[in-house]
Amino acid sequence: MSDAIVHKLEIVVLVTPHFNVSATTSFVDPFRIANYLSGTARFSWTYVSEAGGPVETSSGLVIETATLGQVVNHNPWLVVVSTSWTPERHSSPHLKAALQKWEASGAILGGLDTGAIVLANAGLLKGKTATVHYEHIDAFIEIAADTDVSENMFVLDGRVFTCCGGTASTDLGLRFVHSVAGESLANATARYLFHHDVRGEERSQNPKWVEPLGYVTSGVVRDAIDQMEANLETPVSIPEISQNLGVSQRQLGRLFQQYAQKSPVAYYRDIRLDRARGLVTQTELKLSEIAAASGFNSQVHFSRAYSQRFGLPPSTDRVEGRVPFEFRAWPMFNPGIKGADAG
Repeated sequence: MSDAIVHKLEIVVLVTPHFNVSATTSFVDPFRIANYLSGTARFSWTYVSEAGGPVETSSGLVIETATLGQVVNHNPWLVVVSTSWTPERHSSPHLKAALQKWEASGAILGGLDTGAIVLANAGLLKGKTATVHYEHIDAFIEIAADTDVSENMFVLDGRVFTCCGGTASTDLGLRFVHSVAGESLANATARYLFHHDVRGEERSQNPKWVEPLGYVTSGVVRDAIDQMEANLETPVSIPEISQNLGVSQRQLGRLFQQYAQKSPVAYYRDIRLDRARGLVTQTELKLSEIAAASGFNSQVHFSRAYSQRFGLPPSTDRVEGRVPFEFRAWPMFNPGIKGADAG
C-alpha cells in the first residue's frame, strides 16, 4: 500500500457552473474503479472551481469544490476542464495562468464537452488538433482559428486531450487507466463498468453507418441530408439533390414527409438555421456574417426565418440564448413553433 501512495497520480477536475455532471463523472469513474479493483489508491482527484464552494451542475445536482487557489501550486498528473454552455465566460486571467503553469510543469491537460474552448482561450491549443461537443463545433472553428478542429469523440495530441463529453468520457478515462496501470486492470475496469466496447480515438461523434436504436429513416433521405449538411453556406437546390440521388423531386418530397414530417426545402432551411443559432449564441460574429455562413443572401430574410423558427430575432437570442441550455426552452423542439416551407 505504501508503494501505491508514493506513486499516487493526482487529478484536478476543474468545473464551472452548470457543467455536465454525467460527462465529468464518466471520466473520473474508471480511476475510482481501478483503485477499487487493484486495492491501491493509485489515483486521487479533487473537484475544483475558481471560487470554490458549492457548484450546481446542469442537472441540478450540487457538488462541493475546492478553490483554484488551494491547488494551483500542486503538480498534478492530469488536469481536466469540464464546462458546458458559454465556456467563453470562464477564461479569467487567474484561470489562464493556472492552466499555463500546469502545462509548463508537464501535466496532462484536457477539456470535456466545451472545455477545449477554455484551453484555446488560454493559448494551449495553438497548432493542436482538438474537439468539442458537436453542438459547438462551428463556434469552436471560429474561436480557435489556430487549432485543427476534429469531429471525433476525443483527440489526444501530445500532452493535451479533448473530448466531446457524454459516454465518450468513459472511453477516454479507460485509455488513461490503460496507459499507466496496464491492460489487465484497464480491461477489468471496463468490464466492471459494463463498457464492453471501448471506442478508439478515430471514432466520429456522429457515425453515418449506425443509429443508436436502429435505422428508421430511408437511405435516400439520409443521403440527401448528407448533401445538405455538406452545403450549408452555399446551398444546392432540391432538384440538384434529387438528380444526384437518381430520384424524382416528387419522390424525394414524399420520403421527407414520411420520415422527417416536413418538405426537403423546410428541412434544409431548418438545419441551416440550427447552425446559425449556434453561431449567434456561441460567437461574436456579426449577424450579417452568420447569415452568409448559413446560406442566406439577405439579412432581412435571415432574421425573419430565424424568428419564425426560434420565436425571437437573432439580435435578442444573442443575449437570451446564452443562459445555460437547461434553463431555457430549445425552440427547435417546440411543436408550437412551425416554419413555412419557403427557403
